[in-house]
Amino acid sequence: MIALPQTANTLQTDTQLIRLVQVVKTFQSGAGVFHALRGINLEIAQAQFVSIMGKSGSGKSTLINMLTGIDRPTSGEIYIADTAVHRLSDSDVARWRGETVGVVFQFFQLLPALSLLENVRLPMDFCDLFPRAERSERAMALLELVGLADEAHKKPAQLSGGKQQCAAIARALANDPPIIATDEPTGNLDSATANQVIGLFEKLVEQGKTVIMVTHDAEVAQRAVRRIQIADGQIVSDRSG
Repeated sequence: MIALPQTANTLQTDTQLIRLVQVVKTFQSGAGVFHALRGINLEIAQAQFVSIMGKSGSGKSTLINMLTGIDRPTSGEIYIADTAVHRLSDSDVARWRGETVGVVFQFFQLLPALSLLENVRLPMDFCDLFPRAERSERAMALLELVGLADEAHKKPAQLSGGKQQCAAIARALANDPPIIATDEPTGNLDSATANQVIGLFEKLVEQGKTVIMVTHDAEVAQRAVRRIQIADGQIVSDRSG
């Protein structure tokens, strides 16, 4: 069993960890108003592994951007534990996201000039959640968690895409957030590495993390215990088991 470096950074809630109420998101374009999300109602409990599927333009990436505070709803309410995320200022939402949500992007978004160790340490420096003297040690422990301790001092470009994605997961765990949000995390990986990444997500859920994964891959989506399908900005299917 994977053992995460532990902190006291947990969310206490007696209800659902994540709650969206009538969330609408529209975008203005030259062709008029595009409705990306149309009145989404959604609840996600702590320690759930949830996949979100849908065709291109269905609203799945917009939905995960709502959950992470990367984008704001046009109307509606978003609650993560006791925080009304839709009411936070831009500066407050950046700080909240750094402490509460670990984001894993499809294209990794590791800083190329920094080593893996420095990339993983960066969220700790931004949020100042750990004593400075402990941050490098914690970053190394997280790289060991994803099998990259021997690569800690290499730059991202020196590694395969699979290893860069594992490093991005380590970075997402830096501040011990209760939620891991991923957008196509296996989209650029071979099947063996994709299986390794999904296995890591499963182990994180066993230890109490909530993992929300946008994917176009039906086989990958089936690994989640709850599978949500979106079409035309609406949830059309929500299955568990």
